Amino acid sequence: MHKKAMLATLAVAAVLALPACSGADPLSTGAGGNGSAGDTTKIIVGSADFSESQLLATIYSHALKDAGVDVEEKLNIGSREVYMQALKDGSINLLPEYNGYLLGELDPKTTETDRDVIQQQLKDKLNPEGIEVLDPAEAENTDVLVVGADVAKKHDLVKISDLAPVADQLVLAGPAEWKTRQIGLPGLEQVYGLKFKEFKVLDAGGPLTLSALQNGQAQVGDMFSSDPAIKEGGFVSLVDDKGLFLPANVLPVIRKEVASDKVKKVLDQISAALTTTDLMTMNGRIADGDDIQTIADDWIAKHIK
Repeated sequence: MHKKAMLATLAVAAVLALPACSGADPLSTGAGGNGSAGDTTKIIVGSADFSESQLLATIYSHALKDAGVDVEEKLNIGSREVYMQALKDGSINLLPEYNGYLLGELDPKTTETDRDVIQQQLKDKLNPEGIEVLDPAEAENTDVLVVGADVAKKHDLVKISDLAPVADQLVLAGPAEWKTRQIGLPGLEQVYGLKFKEFKVLDAGGPLTLSALQNGQAQVGDMFSSDPAIKEGGFVSLVDDKGLFLPANVLPVIRKEVASDKVKKVLDQISAALTTTDLMTMNGRIADGDDIQTIADDWIAKHIK
């Protein structure tokens, strides 16, 4: 297994897990500048505690600075529960999120996969908090079933439903929670009619699943769509043609009092340009040890005029 692919997969696997933050508190008064809650003249950009979120927040921050907006960064805050509370109390007023998973936090029972409906439900739920969701990007980081190029060719696999005639010949690798989670084995059986030869309990889009796919212990695996290891390993992402997995398109979430036309124009430009391929490429650079600020500036220079 390539070390780069291992590091990239480790980083991306943290995206949906959102572990608790450790170390210095970025929300303390001494962190990241002299902004304060309720300061409506300044954009205070926050992020979760994994590299892709920090990268996206840095893109927002630097693009806004380039447009002459006063910006402060408070990155690496922690889990969704922590940074959403910071957004609600004004400790930060802008952050990158993932649409379906944010709705899942606000409504744990949701199974909604229609992106337009998700957008409207997010607006309805966040509006009373004084929070606005802007346009989502094409870029997303959600669960995907991947297979090796040889497996895809042998069984003519393009979409998940193509697995139906051959699933009983294939081993699926994924996290333990997939045994009971609707977005897992129950959903794959109920929505797609899939019964695999074996379910190998490994990890959620992590290095164990990647290794199993590479060495043939599994032919199908759960990974995350922005993981550069998918492209680097020559894997094929199967299209979720029946909409089992929650969408996870990147979108800016901002407090209304700072959402000026100028700010929204910059953020909308970013969302209009950002693709999943961009995320994979940038995550690969992070795995190689490139500086996040440099990566963000390079993307901005190429895509934001």
